Amino acid sequence: MRVFLHDLSFEGLLSAIYDAYYSPNKPEKIYCRNFYRENLLDEVVDIKTDEVKFEKVFNAIKNKISKDSLNKIYLVFLSEYEESSNLIYDYIRMGFKLGKEVELHKNNDIVLNIDKISKKVAYEKHRFTGFVRFKEVNNVLYSSIEPDFNILPIIANHFKNRLANEYFIIHDIKRNLAIVYDKNDYYLTSLSKSQKDKLLNAKDSGQYETLWKQYFKSTNIKERENLRLQSRMMPKRYRHNMVEVKESK
Repeated sequence: MRVFLHDLSFEGLLSAIYDAYYSPNKPEKIYCRNFYRENLLDEVVDIKTDEVKFEKVFNAIKNKISKDSLNKIYLVFLSEYEESSNLIYDYIRMGFKLGKEVELHKNNDIVLNIDKISKKVAYEKHRFTGFVRFKEVNNVLYSSIEPDFNILPIIANHFKNRLANEYFIIHDIKRNLAIVYDKNDYYLTSLSKSQKDKLLNAKDSGQYETLWKQYFKSTNIKERENLRLQSRMMPKRYRHNMVEVKESK
């Protein structure tokens, strides 16, 4: 089986799709290098990320299919689903044939899976814009999160706009990636072990934790407390860094 491998970036994926589309020997599968399971039977071709190829595929999706489809494709890429590259490749090929009408083929497994996975990622993004909690470390706001999907690239603008006058770091400890914002702009980076340990173990000034606890107490009416609704709206798996819920136990 002929397999194309790309790097972790969205640019790498679209570069691989460009080469797959124009190659006389088309691949049967496309994988991110991190998800590919090596075997002795596959013919593996390592694809280099190419900015020109990326932009051509990016613009072709936007113009020949739709901006909405491009957004869904990006969300599926961020899902880190093992077969996401193949699913996206199949969807793009289908989209280039059908144009915007591809979105109407809701009974097609490819379209169905693109919709389903992209909605899951979008939903987690929405939840984390409300569930991120910060502690203050040396005048920098710091938060550690463990999302199912790689949502840092799509929550960065929300917090940049919300905390425009603050230095902050949002650290995805599952992937060891972080948004670092310096009051002007943000960038995505990985953290060294020493940086990670220093941030995770740093003492909090307590200011933000106190504010969250006071806010939770002031909005909570004991006589109307509904723990079942609270559990649904604030799932337990998000609570490890939600100080106001810890305080209420």
